[in-house]
Amino acid sequence: MPETKERPSAGSMGAAISNAVVRLTNQYTGRGPTKARTTVAGDVIVVVLADTLIQAERSLVDNGEVGFVLDLRKKFQMAMRNDLIAAIEKETGREVAAFMSDNHVDPDMAVEIFVLTPED
Repeated sequence: MPETKERPSAGSMGAAISNAVVRLTNQYTGRGPTKARTTVAGDVIVVVLADTLIQAERSLVDNGEVGFVLDLRKKFQMAMRNDLIAAIEKETGREVAAFMSDNHVDPDMAVEIFVLTPED
């Protein structure tokens, strides 16, 4: 009888993905977001993060440097790109076809979007 691999539930997969994204953000920036929620819908995974900015970035925002902070965050996300994709591929067992990322400072939130290649 062939062995079948049981797929994780969307909830447990979402929790594992949230944890991986928070861990990687912490490794790259020195502080991870305090909240993360992952939605898995077909071939799309959306991770919404809250309370992402480090204290230095908050100070810069308070001093009117929103554009600089958003540019810096974009650089962090592009630096993390390969590790984020690898984490998603590990958790889903599927290939990531596209990755998109963005930040917002008021409220302090970020979003990571992964589009998976279609299943056979």
